[in-house]
Amino acid sequence: MKNRNNQYKLIFIVSVIMMMLTLESCEKYLDKAPEASITENDVFSNFVSFQGFIEELYCCETDYLHSGGVLDWQMADETLSNSVFPFDSGNYWAQAGWSGIFYGSIVPVDNEPRDKKIWPLCWYGIRKANISLSKLDLMIDGTQEEKDLIKGQALFFRGWFYFELMRYWGGLPYIDTVLSSSEEYSLPRLNYRETALKAAADFRAAADILPVDWDETVAGQTTLGDNRQRISKVMALAYLGKDLLFAGSPMMNEESTGNATFDADLCKESADAFAEAIDVCNTTGMFKLQSWETWTDNFWVWSPSNNTMSGGTEVIMNQTVANTWSVLYSALYNTIPAMIGGGAPTVVPTQNYVKNYGMANGLPIDDPQSGYDPADPWANRDPRFYKDIIVDGDEVVASTAAGIDRYAQLYNGGRFRGGTRGSVTGYYYKKWSPLGNNKWETKWYDFQTYVPWMRLADVYLMYAEAVLQGYGTPQSVAEGSTLTAEQAVNKIRNRALLPNLDSKFTASKTAFMDDIIRERAVELAFEGQRFQDLRRWNLAGKAPYLNKTAIDFDRGADGKPINMKERVVITRVFEKKHNWLPFQVAETKLYKEFSQNPGW
Repeated sequence: MKNRNNQYKLIFIVSVIMMMLTLESCEKYLDKAPEASITENDVFSNFVSFQGFIEELYCCETDYLHSGGVLDWQMADETLSNSVFPFDSGNYWAQAGWSGIFYGSIVPVDNEPRDKKIWPLCWYGIRKANISLSKLDLMIDGTQEEKDLIKGQALFFRGWFYFELMRYWGGLPYIDTVLSSSEEYSLPRLNYRETALKAAADFRAAADILPVDWDETVAGQTTLGDNRQRISKVMALAYLGKDLLFAGSPMMNEESTGNATFDADLCKESADAFAEAIDVCNTTGMFKLQSWETWTDNFWVWSPSNNTMSGGTEVIMNQTVANTWSVLYSALYNTIPAMIGGGAPTVVPTQNYVKNYGMANGLPIDDPQSGYDPADPWANRDPRFYKDIIVDGDEVVASTAAGIDRYAQLYNGGRFRGGTRGSVTGYYYKKWSPLGNNKWETKWYDFQTYVPWMRLADVYLMYAEAVLQGYGTPQSVAEGSTLTAEQAVNKIRNRALLPNLDSKFTASKTAFMDDIIRERAVELAFEGQRFQDLRRWNLAGKAPYLNKTAIDFDRGADGKPINMKERVVITRVFEKKHNWLPFQVAETKLYKEFSQNPGW
């Protein structure tokens, strides 16, 4: 979708408060020049101007790939760098002083993703959503459809911004009114479950009034063909399911109830929401799994005019369109030396993570029947391995102008190993950087890439998990659905040219859950899911998820690796307190009822 802010011209430039946790507000939120004569009625009385106000909510989404500094997939066991990640050493205080996705400017910037940070913009967005909901009665010139579109977007975003915050920091005060700067604050922190249920109510209410497809609405005709990423019924249902699944997961359930197991009732509700989302997709065709041949369209596309987003048919919610120059340098900068010269340390996959990719026959590499050959470790692997991972000898530049840099040299002492830009693990990843994006071919000028917020494959995998933990077995189904948990996982595997799960992995709840963990690791690699998953499952501080490893090897005469040895590079520090990020000290001093997270 083209830049949303080019779709509706803001009739009035809205300057909402600069706020921290307590949403300390300005005395007036419509900031206008003394000579201006625009009133609240001018802004909120009709759909076009009200939608202009709503549009800024889209600009409050943090772009994980292009945000600069730490990426979400640097925070668990997925990647390593030749620059130490503070999160690996347990230094979660670094979220404020260290370049990353958490703290930055309060003001949404339309085209600069590096300025979009989670903490300030979520609170900014929550207040703006509350203002929108409080002004609905002023929309006297709107149709019921238009009022529902405004209300549905505001409800969705309020729930969504809270979901973004609480999955990092835990339960929060749920603010659903427009607070005044003159108020004295005493809103206590809710536990995770309480916060999540309020967000779920917003998602449910949004889903009930939002359309499946804005192109099918009268209001959407103004932007016909460019409505794909506007908030819709499927987005609201998918996040309703995800919100409930997270709330029902062991870490969150432990915070809320002291019980470090899945909450079956919440998982049932989650499964039912996902089932509804899947049914809407199936009956309308609005979203469908990308074909294997075009699977990478989920993540990147060649876009000569720079006006086509990645996402294809599968991405349910995508990032807001960013400055294409920022897309270029953030997407490719930390990939491989052959891409562009100089720059920041390289981020690369770990050997421990690469081992999640099974074999082409569908079995894990540690299964006795998998056929895995340690002497030829990269042969006959899961097809997604070859879409995601660069190994020694892979072509990384098609042009002969690259000379000796045309093929990856990742063996001990190779040109792509060590140094400030070389791999510390023996791998690179290519999920966001296809062949052609390099200083010789310069195809990056026609390139667009975005990390999906939500895609249908994730919905199927979360559905399988929610059904398993809520309804009890891999063969169970959600209420009103005929899709079993096992079938949902097989849909994703079959798309990747893998056979159905072997019966040994569907014979018990434990075995099937282990496979879901592996499947999510592979299908959603480097998409900002792993840090959340390991934590919510209470696995982040357990073996084998603590060690980040490299693979050392020499290149044999036949080009295959020899003398291979896995080496622990870093053992991540993860204690109980690392379940949640700490609040910055100044925030916990704003008022006494707002408490710090345990251990910090």
